[in-house]
Amino acid sequence: MRARGRLSLVQWGALTIAVVLVLTYLGATKDVPFVGNPYEIKAAFRDSSGIKKGSPVRVAGVDVGQVTKVERVESLGGRPAAVVTMAVKDNGRPVHSDATAKIRPRIFLEGNFYVDLQPGTAHAGEFDEGAMIPVDRTGNPVQLGEVVRALKSDTRRNLQTTFRELGKTQEAGGGKAFAQSLPDQEVAYRYSAIVAEALMGRRPGDLGRFVRSQAAVSAALDADRRALRDLVTNASRTFGAIAGQEADLRAAINELPRTLEVAMPTLARLNQAFPPLRRFATASLPAVRSTPATVAAVLPLVRQLRGLVGEDELRGLARDLRSATPGLATVSQQGVQVLEELRLLSSCTTEVITPYANSTVPDKEFPATGPVYKEFPKSLVGLAGESRSHDANGPWFKVLGQGGTETVSLGNGLFGTVTTPFRGVQPTPQKTPPPLRPDVPCETQEAPSLASGVGAPPASRRVNYSDPKVQARYEKARDVALELERRRLRAGGSDVKLLDRDATLRDVRAVAAKLGLRGQLDRLMAEKKERGR
Repeated sequence: MRARGRLSLVQWGALTIAVVLVLTYLGATKDVPFVGNPYEIKAAFRDSSGIKKGSPVRVAGVDVGQVTKVERVESLGGRPAAVVTMAVKDNGRPVHSDATAKIRPRIFLEGNFYVDLQPGTAHAGEFDEGAMIPVDRTGNPVQLGEVVRALKSDTRRNLQTTFRELGKTQEAGGGKAFAQSLPDQEVAYRYSAIVAEALMGRRPGDLGRFVRSQAAVSAALDADRRALRDLVTNASRTFGAIAGQEADLRAAINELPRTLEVAMPTLARLNQAFPPLRRFATASLPAVRSTPATVAAVLPLVRQLRGLVGEDELRGLARDLRSATPGLATVSQQGVQVLEELRLLSSCTTEVITPYANSTVPDKEFPATGPVYKEFPKSLVGLAGESRSHDANGPWFKVLGQGGTETVSLGNGLFGTVTTPFRGVQPTPQKTPPPLRPDVPCETQEAPSLASGVGAPPASRRVNYSDPKVQARYEKARDVALELERRRLRAGGSDVKLLDRDATLRDVRAVAAKLGLRGQLDRLMAEKKERGR
């Protein structure tokens, strides 16, 4: 019999076996039964990089789970890759759909790797259990072997050259120069940090996209090794040339602080100008959106213009004009003189001729009815009327002659008769012409003056027609005139008879009756008689 409350040896053995089985199960499965399956997600890496089952999973340096499986796959472009399954505890959740994962070493360069999990942002939503983080959001550490393999002979030689030059720099006082630059490094690093933060991008993944784009650029450079080698060689020559200008470079570096002092306010004003520029860019968006339609509408015109500048159009015209270019150049050179003459003519017209044409003749006896440019065309009317009558000898016009008791000497042996004596002469006869100054520009000459005074009348004498000498001279002149007229009539075959005496009214009526004009003559006589009353 056993004592109350004590276990028998069999019970102790069974209990020990049960505890050993439980511990063995926990050690083998790494899981606690009856608790539930852990939250598992997957991540695709380009290489497992030493990660293995049981490696920790950390978020911000805190263990939140472990790696439960590492599978190697061959499906990523034919290159070996690894799919890592991770079990995440509750303290590592939630993991969002834009999460990233990187394999990092816990020892410098390599050894004891873990998965650094970045949970992502809340707006992306939680990751579904069993989902996989794609390879473009994962990263692998740089292995020491990769670093060594990258250091080929040329690279190692260049690295040795770099360290050797750094040693020379240190021997030449590089450390002191670096120490002197420390006061300025605070400002430099502050803005460098701003630049570095800006390089991270404005949205998640910007830096990764930049790195991928840079990888494409590097691949393009690697495709043409000769061009890349020439680029490096030319860069070396360029840096060598810069090093050869050490004094100038040192002077430029000394001016750099002052340049920065001036540049910082300028950049500040530039930052102030960005908001209006941004508003302008926003306001320009409608115009930019309408650009495709505008371009589509302009394309037909561009096609027409392309044809216009073709060989058959403007090019042919340009080829034909090429021979005329020297002549056009000569015309252009000589045209300067023509333009100067035109300027003088224009100035003369503006300063002299136009004011003269707008002036008015100052005459009290015969007041002008308008300016000169209106009065002058009136004198052309009579000349036009006189030029309408012609005979075999050419144009002719009638002149009304009238005798008088006053005989006036007209000079040069000419005289005339008037009924009343002259009161004066206007304008006064000029004995000398106005001065002609061809050496003086018209634009500076004195404008013509239309003012004129009344001069003394020409000498005259009253004629006494009862004087026998006057009557004898008159009869002699009449006989000469009659003889000349008879000769003209005979030459023309006319039978008109001339009287040897002065015609009377009866003679005039007889001629009118013969010509059938008696009625018209009577009407004229009646009108004259009526006016006489």
